[in-house]
This record gives sequence, C-alpha cells and structure tokens, in this order.
Amino acid sequence: MADPQAATLTQLRNIQAKTGTTIAELHAVLAESGLVKTGERRALLMQRFKLGYGDANAVALLMGKPLPALDGATPEPVASQAGEALDAIYGGNKAPLRALHEAVMAVVAGLGDFEAAPKKAYISLRRKRQFAMIGPATREAIEIGLNARDLPAHARLKIVPPGGMCQATTRISQASEIDATLKGWLKQAFEAAG
Repeated sequence: MADPQAATLTQLRNIQAKTGTTIAELHAVLAESGLVKTGERRALLMQRFKLGYGDANAVALLMGKPLPALDGATPEPVASQAGEALDAIYGGNKAPLRALHEAVMAVVAGLGDFEAAPKKAYISLRRKRQFAMIGPATREAIEIGLNARDLPAHARLKIVPPGGMCQATTRISQASEIDATLKGWLKQAFEAAG
C-alpha cells in the first residue's frame, strides 16, 4: 500500500521547491494575513504563490499543526496526521467501513506507485493527476470516485456530470463487491492518470 506519510512529505517538499519558500514561511504569511478559514487561506496561497488547489489546501490544513521534518529526518508528525485523518474519516458509526476501505486500498496498491492524500472526508489517490477518491458515503457503504473516460455502462456505476471531482462513482458495502469489475475500473482509472 502506498504510504500516505511519504506522499505528504513529497507534496510538501515539492511545494517548497515550487515557491522557493519553506512551509513555515508560508504559514507565517497566512498568520500575518489574519485569515482564519481554510478556504480563504487556500485562496491566498493560490493567488500569491501560484499553488494549485491541492497544494494550497495541504499547506492551509497544516496551519497550527506540527510540521514534519522535510530535510530527510524521521517525519513522525505526518504519520500521526495521516492516521488521525483516517480516524476522523472513519470515526463513530462509520468505523466498521475502515476495513472495507483498507481492502480497496490493497487492490490499488497492487496497481503500482501512487500518492494517497487524506482530505477531510475522503482519501485522494493520485499519480500525475487524481485517479480515484475513497471515503464513506453512508454508515453502510463507501464511495469510490473514478477518473477514467469511457468507462463501460454498468448498473453499479454512476456517471457524474462534467465539472465534478470524478467522472464516475460507485458504492460498495461488502468485500465481495471488490470484484473483477471494480478492479477493472480502478485499473483503468489508474492507467489513465499515468
């Protein structure tokens, strides 16, 4: 399985390289701005430092939290933050869905290298671009968003109108639904993001 900790470290190092500014310095700019909402902070970073949505969001969400060591030292804080993100996503009455999430992630890990970036309500899976999203849809099912054109019509697949975060979604509520069909969709999305 891809290591969310390593993916976050790579993302943060890339942000520093793109901007020529450390994450701590970016946080100082945000603190000086007086902005308190994540969306406002994200917008400022996107405008001033020309960061993309995902990178600006990552920096904004780390505001006020311990920063990981980005110089090759052991990055303990990011690991705990990734675990905390999954704990929050699959907390309370959604906790039983975490095993199903892990089963889907095991399938994706078998496809090759990718980054897993925890968000507030889901996990974003990326190669050159996002190819899937996984998170709880209800107390009984997880939703898997897929970015792949030309997915074949299927009763389990819901096509999303243009402009959404994914082109199609499907929901599963038990491990038996992680079948050849779902694996094929994941593989198609994975390869399309290559």
